[in-house]
Amino acid sequence: MNPTVKSLLFWVVLVVVGVLIWNFSTKFQHNEKTITFSEFIAAADSGQIRSVVITGQEITGNLKSGDPFHTYAPSQYDGLANKLIDRGVQVSSKEPTASPWASLLYSWAPVLLMIGFWIFFMRQMQSGGNKALSFGKSKAKLSSSSQKKVTFKDVAGVDEAKEELQEIIEFLKEPQKFQKLGGRIPKGVLLMGPPGTGKTLMARAVAGEANVPFFSISGSDFVEMFVGVGASRVRDLFEQGKKNAPCIVFIDEIDAVGRHRGAGLGGGHDEREQTLNQLLVEMDGFESNEGVILVAATNRPDVLDPALLRPGRFDRRIVVNRPDVKGREGILAVHTRKIPMSDDVEVPVLARGTAGFSGADLAKGRADARLRVRERQSADGIRAPLDDHQRCGEARHGDPRSGSRAPHRAPAVRRSDPQGDDHPARHGARPHAATARRREAQLLARLPERSDRDPARRPHRRRDHDEQPHDRRGQRSRALDRARAQDGL
Repeated sequence: MNPTVKSLLFWVVLVVVGVLIWNFSTKFQHNEKTITFSEFIAAADSGQIRSVVITGQEITGNLKSGDPFHTYAPSQYDGLANKLIDRGVQVSSKEPTASPWASLLYSWAPVLLMIGFWIFFMRQMQSGGNKALSFGKSKAKLSSSSQKKVTFKDVAGVDEAKEELQEIIEFLKEPQKFQKLGGRIPKGVLLMGPPGTGKTLMARAVAGEANVPFFSISGSDFVEMFVGVGASRVRDLFEQGKKNAPCIVFIDEIDAVGRHRGAGLGGGHDEREQTLNQLLVEMDGFESNEGVILVAATNRPDVLDPALLRPGRFDRRIVVNRPDVKGREGILAVHTRKIPMSDDVEVPVLARGTAGFSGADLAKGRADARLRVRERQSADGIRAPLDDHQRCGEARHGDPRSGSRAPHRAPAVRRSDPQGDDHPARHGARPHAATARRREAQLLARLPERSDRDPARRPHRRRDHDEQPHDRRGQRSRALDRARAQDGL
């Protein structure tokens, strides 16, 4: 139940109980004696009753001795008021109410209304104070159990990084196993790599595989204008982690708070240094944070403070590079496993034609493909733009513009050209696609025959004519044409 609802129910129950206690206490203070109706008639006949108040069937009154009494008259008894008047009893009557609870509520409505306003204003003041005091609270977001968990099945192209993170997953699943052996799990893991390679996705996948709470926060959320706020947020973040241990605390873009410390004059500089100092203490200080594993991501590891990278804090530094051809094939398989595909789309061919693409680039290609299908009103599935007729130009240089197209239809690959741009086609090269736009926008693409990370592909080695760089082939072609022109050929 919501804490606000609990507090409100507590106050309501407290007020109702107080009203009931006061009501019963007033009745007991009057010392009203409940008598039977026969005793009441006998007392009236003997002249012991001074006055009565008749409210429906309820009769209250006072004896001549001053003692109050209380009784009920039968429903079929008539002429009671006349009989009491004949015996000299002062008789008065009241309109009967619908319910005693209604009368009680009606009489106490103003008091309850005042108490309700008082509780409302007190809560408003308290919430305002909490907002001021919560300025130093952590802004970390805890992934709820209802959210879809990410596992290693959703991550591809980073097999080396997944192997290095398996030890942390095993520790989070069975920490007693490591404690019995006397092993020590790394306190921190730093994921380094270019943007878009899946560092945040890797951290979420580790939490999903281990089935532990996952706190996520950005490095810029720690830095504020007021000195001491960032350090307070770091302390609160690790306190939340201890309460939910074992867990993973993920700090994205840690270079915003973990830069090199140095001399500075600005207040923001002092605030960042205090935040970094508190982070260093929490990671490896006097207090132990067993079960709290800090995972951070950055694409600028060169600017981080050396104290943050020393053993005992970020013990593991995992490089998440751009995927190779096998990795891109796995990423494309993950992105396209739940969407329809055309029969002529080959994932290995797409992987070979997207050298240098990161996971984010491939995800964008999939999104562009779905939009392209919607534009073309295709019903047979998705045909990725990377496998279209002009896939090389669209993938690397954007969609073609109408003003850059040639006025006449040119062949995809020409046999010869004065500039030698398409000269490799005559020497056994196997071009994958070529554009026929204006001269400044022409493009000839060839799929790589080897892996991106093949050690045999070294730039200083001499290769055959088919594997020489495109610019060198063009230079040789132009030199050959000039020589023929000079000789009159």
